[in-house]
Amino acid sequence: MISRFRSLIQRNIAAKIVAILVAVILWGYVMNEQNPSTEGSFTAQVQLVNVPEGYKVTQGTDKVKITVRGARSLFVSNSDVNFEASVDLREAKSGKGEYKVRVKMPQGFELVDVQPGTVEVTLDPIVRRKVRADINVNGSPASGVTVAKVTQASSEVMVEGPSTAVKEVERLIGYVGLTSKNDADFALQVPLTAINADGKEVSGVTIQPATMYVTVQMARGLTKKIVTIHPVSEADLPAYLELVSIKPNPLQIEVAGAENIISGLTAVNTEKITLADVLQNTDKTVKLALPPGVTVTNHDVLVHIVVKDKKTGKSME
Repeated sequence: MISRFRSLIQRNIAAKIVAILVAVILWGYVMNEQNPSTEGSFTAQVQLVNVPEGYKVTQGTDKVKITVRGARSLFVSNSDVNFEASVDLREAKSGKGEYKVRVKMPQGFELVDVQPGTVEVTLDPIVRRKVRADINVNGSPASGVTVAKVTQASSEVMVEGPSTAVKEVERLIGYVGLTSKNDADFALQVPLTAINADGKEVSGVTIQPATMYVTVQMARGLTKKIVTIHPVSEADLPAYLELVSIKPNPLQIEVAGAENIISGLTAVNTEKITLADVLQNTDKTVKLALPPGVTVTNHDVLVHIVVKDKKTGKSME
């Protein structure tokens, strides 16, 4: 029986092999005609994986174009959602870097290209530091009443956020608004805002706590007087620069105090202004250095600093 089967198999074996080959060729030809190989592209969202803790992560591109080759039927049965693109941040370092995009696609496709092939990712470490907090009083109290003293719960408050944003914060500021109804001492919680050297709000940081407890002591019978503001600066300007002028805005301010204290007062100084970081004409907000017993509604003043290059004599605009 076995020998008979073997004889049947071996009979005309050459013809049978040729027939099989022809069948395979014909099948391949038909499949290629009916379901040819072609190229196409899909769009995939870039996912960040193995993201390290303690960083604010920013990616430059969130989508990539994936070009693939495959049978036409594969393009019919697949869409963008079947393709995955990822960037592995396991070995990422602090700062800005370029990281390769990895692609996962359905079986049967051949990867041709990925654009872009890398994604720029920035890792900004989350840091904390204490920053000076200032409370400003605006407005006018009841007639015959002036602000005698403003007391804040703390002189510094913690700020947290990405290092680039936290580094930009120069101080925190809160505002107390006075109206004609303010004729007695009062207290309140004042919201704080992070401010940079230009007086603009810094976003992306968290202030802890976000409000400051402030008490305002009002007084009657104090004498008011208009005096000149005198800016006082450190001698730490960069060596290649020359100080042209420091001008306060406003030039004068109203102060209050007992008659015997302010009768001979004609000017008030600012706290010493550091010039070490002045590389061009700039504005700075500084505090007034008031004599004992003298009060003002707002302790802050803006000063405009003008410098020039010693060699060229040109103003540093």
